[in-house]
Amino acid sequence: MEMLKSAAKKAVGTKAVLRALNAHEAAHVFVASDIDTFLYQKVTRACAEAGVPVSKVDSMKELGRVCGLSIGCAAAAVCR
Repeated sequence: MEMLKSAAKKAVGTKAVLRALNAHEAAHVFVASDIDTFLYQKVTRACAEAGVPVSKVDSMKELGRVCGLSIGCAAAAVCR
């Protein structure tokens, strides 16, 4: 999580993370464990296909807080 907090460039939100993975910009992805199963599988599958490591975070609220948001966040990525 420190890596995400201090990252100069990051993608925040499921759509942004999927775009970063497709563009080969994501270096590490963080996914909240309390998101919808379909979204969780979609993001983790895209990470596996791109060869990008994934870390689980306890909650959307915690992930949003680390990204500097006042709302929850389903996924975030540290970008290259």
